Amino acid sequence: MESLHIELSQNLKQKPDPGALGFGQYFSDHMLTMEYSLEAGWHDLKIVPYGPIALDPSAMVFHYGQEVFEGMKAYRTAAGELVLFRPDMNLKRLNDSCERLSIPQVEPSTLLQGITELIKVDASWIPSGEENALYIRPFIIATEPCLGVRASHTYKLLVILSPVGSYYPEGIHPVSIHVEQRYVRAFRGGTGAAKTASNYAASIKAQEDAKKSGYSQVLWLDGAESKYVEEVGSMNVFFKVNGEVITPELSGSILAGVTRDSVIALLKSWGVPVSERKVAMEELVEAHQKGWLEEAFGTGTAAVISPIGSMKWGELELNIAEGKIGELSKKLYDTITGIQRGLLDDPLGWRYPIK
Repeated sequence: MESLHIELSQNLKQKPDPGALGFGQYFSDHMLTMEYSLEAGWHDLKIVPYGPIALDPSAMVFHYGQEVFEGMKAYRTAAGELVLFRPDMNLKRLNDSCERLSIPQVEPSTLLQGITELIKVDASWIPSGEENALYIRPFIIATEPCLGVRASHTYKLLVILSPVGSYYPEGIHPVSIHVEQRYVRAFRGGTGAAKTASNYAASIKAQEDAKKSGYSQVLWLDGAESKYVEEVGSMNVFFKVNGEVITPELSGSILAGVTRDSVIALLKSWGVPVSERKVAMEELVEAHQKGWLEEAFGTGTAAVISPIGSMKWGELELNIAEGKIGELSKKLYDTITGIQRGLLDDPLGWRYPIK
């Protein structure tokens, strides 16, 4: 690891009530930064007081959207140990996103060590509470002042920390979903498989419309035929149909979720049939009519498991599992969060201790 400079804040913030955190509303005292130039590569790794950053108005991130980010969480286990959950997968995905956006890749071990040092500096910000954690947001932006349409020659990496509670106000309770037929999240060959801001900006309008109609989130269909299920909100999605768990295959327009991968691994270890393939809305409607659509749920770092209680597709309303949490959804949530918080054994080696 290159030399890490640490500048501690002289004005520490008052910490929020752990019972009223919401998601992403509060930020810790410090942040990690690193710079990139063509001449020096990635360099100047620092932990500094959290605060504004100065950018030229012509910085390329503002004009052409060259930006990637990640989402991770740190936990304090029942034994008091600080841990991350599968950070190697998050850092691999960050570099995959960099590759798609023509951003220089970061050495994973350097960034991981920088993140762990940042967490140790701000360890007191890890909130107490069963559903609470310290959310970690690494991101990279293009900083070169230039209006030419090309890859930037300079970049800035930052990592900020946020104490968070449950992502949805409903918590682990089932949510209602609107199946989107007007707007498109991503096309194969586009940037849907990268974690970049433009994917999320393009989804906000549909999410706002869905919420005005009383739905918690949007179920996205494929961009080519508006037929096949892709993601739910910013999460991967799973359906239990007649005993088999089905999730859309990673076809180039779907984000490779860390929680998605963890769910698949757990299901296989439990002997539950699971397949990654195309799944059409017509197939789900037919399964619902036959009484075979047993459960549906989204997966992601923020919510972990988000059960789906109903889906509205055109004039059809599909009620799932009587609007209750499915047995498998609950088992997956309890297992993943139990591993994360050190309440269960970790046979697959997913916990990463911060020492």
